[in-house]
Amino acid sequence: MITITNPVIPGMAPDPSIIRVEDAYYIATSTFHWNPGIQIYKSTDLANWELISSVLHKDEVNLRGTNTPAGVWAPHLSYDARSNKFWLAFSHMVNMAGREFNSDSYAMWTENINGPWSEPIYITSIGFDPAIFHDEDGKHYVSILEWETRQGYQAPGHIVIAEVDLQNRGIMGSWHRVTQGFTSRGCAEAPQIYKHNGYYYLILAAGGTGYAHGVEIGRATSIFGPYEPHPSGEPIITSSPRHLFSLGDPDAGHFEMYNPHSFMQKAGHGSLIQTQTGEWYIAHLMSRPIEGTLYNPLGRETSIQKMKWTKDGWLEMEDGSNLAKMEVEGMKGVKESTRLSHDVRDDFNSDQYHIRFMTPYRNQHTGWVNTTERPGFLRIHGENSFFSQVNPALMATRATSFHYQFQTKVEFHPDHYSETAGMGLYYDSNNWIYVHLTHSESTGGTVMNILQAKLGERMEVLHNPVPVPEGVAELQLIYRSGLADLSYRLTDTADWQLLAEHMDVIYLSDEGVNGEPGEIGGFTGLFNFIGSVDSHQHDSFADFDYYSVENY
Repeated sequence: MITITNPVIPGMAPDPSIIRVEDAYYIATSTFHWNPGIQIYKSTDLANWELISSVLHKDEVNLRGTNTPAGVWAPHLSYDARSNKFWLAFSHMVNMAGREFNSDSYAMWTENINGPWSEPIYITSIGFDPAIFHDEDGKHYVSILEWETRQGYQAPGHIVIAEVDLQNRGIMGSWHRVTQGFTSRGCAEAPQIYKHNGYYYLILAAGGTGYAHGVEIGRATSIFGPYEPHPSGEPIITSSPRHLFSLGDPDAGHFEMYNPHSFMQKAGHGSLIQTQTGEWYIAHLMSRPIEGTLYNPLGRETSIQKMKWTKDGWLEMEDGSNLAKMEVEGMKGVKESTRLSHDVRDDFNSDQYHIRFMTPYRNQHTGWVNTTERPGFLRIHGENSFFSQVNPALMATRATSFHYQFQTKVEFHPDHYSETAGMGLYYDSNNWIYVHLTHSESTGGTVMNILQAKLGERMEVLHNPVPVPEGVAELQLIYRSGLADLSYRLTDTADWQLLAEHMDVIYLSDEGVNGEPGEIGGFTGLFNFIGSVDSHQHDSFADFDYYSVENY
């Protein structure tokens, strides 16, 4: 029998939306300020998930200038069997200042999960986290959080539902306010509608994005309600089962809800499916803090729990509890697929670089990065500083483990101190470390140094930069539970030379960065990256021979 080991998608893969079409399963996840936007994963056994495509990769959404943690939020996948179309709804959070949360929501469709997708169809700006429900009678509905900004009103607002005409692209009639949540945890969001045995079930995320997160549920005989809360009055899935009253709190980390008896934390934001074998599962987000801390560098990851329906028609976890588990019983009678490695290796010997590469605040596919100008290498043309939220030139992959080795080999010939190229760790534009080659005016040659950004402050780490006379260096970063060792060598046969040992980089985590005021920090995740900067003439480039991340 298959055992599902959580997280099934490690590293930044939050807000999972799961569907089944015949015997295949698909999950869409949030990508925030990263492109290509909205990643799609596929599985045949629920235990092993392969990244197969992305949806937003042609500047459909402009992410330049996106502040942490805004951007592309909470994609919702659905499948309309009548038209044989996949639908995707998502929010583009464009402003969080003043807790106004200005967000535009869209829908897209395709007849093939790998695309091409339609152009985004505007739905609303009433709030965020839209989901589309295709009813049995052919009608379609959108559910979403209506964001509340008025003083004296319960935040974050109401869950609202409206009928939508997908063909003519418009909301039909008015929005119906149906609930502000089904428990006392508050912060109800991410509403998703399901139908089972004559009831409409509304599944919500609750308790905020932190340690009080959970999945809650209500039901009604009419899609517009009234909705009856689950009789327990508590979330049906959470990492912290003890009671919490936090109504009116629009969002919070709720560090007091950390559960010392659970390896999994922050379980919440669920999406339901029935398998071809008649079983029920929920995909949901989770986090894993570094042991002995409340820091979650890998961000919010995707997990799966097995569910069942009670004789009274309520959904609950298979074991009858509401505590999310790290291991779950898999589907019966389904063969396990090949276990996938989360290591990354690309020698850049083809026209396409690895599907896992992403870039922040800009489009990936505009010529600034390619494997064609110099076959066998990834060429990155330098652009703005990594502090910039407009066109930084870096390529990154999600960190998926607390222990790993990251290596690359770079060739770079700068002629100005504002030209750099190298590799490092990246959370957002205010928080990263970067070991790089650059030009030294004092020596007239190329040298190596380390630059660090912490909460927006710029720091040069080495007082004595290392000469790199040929402009070629192999770089290595070893990450161990929030500490980083940085090394280099100038020839393939030389021993590795230590540049910096035990650098404290634990702040490169959801709780350690400086997100928008009022937020706990961020809720994205740590990335490994290679990149280049040219704040001089925008005429330099760096060539990378390979990219390797090996998890321990």
